[in-house]
Amino acid sequence: MTARQRREQLVGVARALFAEKGFEGTSVEEIALRADVSKPVVYEHFGGKEGLYAVIVDREVEALSSALSGALATRAHPRVLVERAALALLGYIEDSPDGFRMLVRDSPVAQASGTFSSLLGDVSAQVEGLLGDQFSRRGLDPFVAPFYAQMLVGQVALAGQHWAEVREPAKNVLAAHLVNLAWNGLSALERNPAMSDADT
Repeated sequence: MTARQRREQLVGVARALFAEKGFEGTSVEEIALRADVSKPVVYEHFGGKEGLYAVIVDREVEALSSALSGALATRAHPRVLVERAALALLGYIEDSPDGFRMLVRDSPVAQASGTFSSLLGDVSAQVEGLLGDQFSRRGLDPFVAPFYAQMLVGQVALAGQHWAEVREPAKNVLAAHLVNLAWNGLSALERNPAMSDADT
């Protein structure tokens, strides 16, 4: 194995272990054993468990952040943006279940950024800008846009965490229900919500 291949192998093995057992529950010994290497190989490539964890979390945050930012970057009707953001998060969960489990687990205390909550804060800031514009156009108070942004992002994130475990209903069905609540509110829920225009 080349050094690069070995590094990727260690990342894959550690990613699965961190997702299964968390940061504290995973040891360098376990990682080395599953990868069929000696402990010094892990230290040589990453300096230890913390370095390996940081590399994996950085990759996962980048992947999810790119998906969510891409969903929010286009000019579209606000409902379509909510649909795209919900589908982006659910798509990431579907494609990267171990990465998502790592992000939502407790991170090491020393790690202040690169966590799921810090990523949600970044996404909320993007949504806040979009909502602020919409609120101003509709004669609503843009001062409350940050609160609505947190509510929307939190709703999708918590539903995503639950869906990561149960995987029902289908991704598009859950996204349609999320948008139904976010767009219509409890007083105007549609009986059979469906996606309108987002890529499915």
